[in-house]
Amino acid sequence: AVHFEESGGDSVQPGGSLRLSCAASGLSSKYRMAWFRQAPGKEREGAAAISSTHGSKYADSVKDRFTISRDSAKNTVYLQMTSLRPEDTALYYCAAKSSDWYTFEPTLRAGDYIDWGQGTQVTVSS
Repeated sequence: AVHFEESGGDSVQPGGSLRLSCAASGLSSKYRMAWFRQAPGKEREGAAAISSTHGSKYADSVKDRFTISRDSAKNTVYLQMTSLRPEDTALYYCAAKSSDWYTFEPTLRAGDYIDWGQGTQVTVSS
């Protein structure tokens, strides 16, 4: 089973920055990992995804403001968020799917992931 340790959520003012971290244990050698977010009363949406072999992908709403990256040695994925807006306020979840045999494209569909973290809260407010 995959376990996640998510951190970095906080309250910031509009225009501020945060970096979220997701350390995964039990991950196989090939994987896709992503950050999803869910605001109160809204559906969960994919913000950014990264693959161990096929690059990254971003939602239009965060492109040019958020950067997803990974440290393979630490099995950790980061989400650097800049120019934060009130509409970025949400519970941010780390998610993954991995295998020792298959490679994965990065996607923003929740159904493409099978392991989920507990979430870390990001609040953007003045």
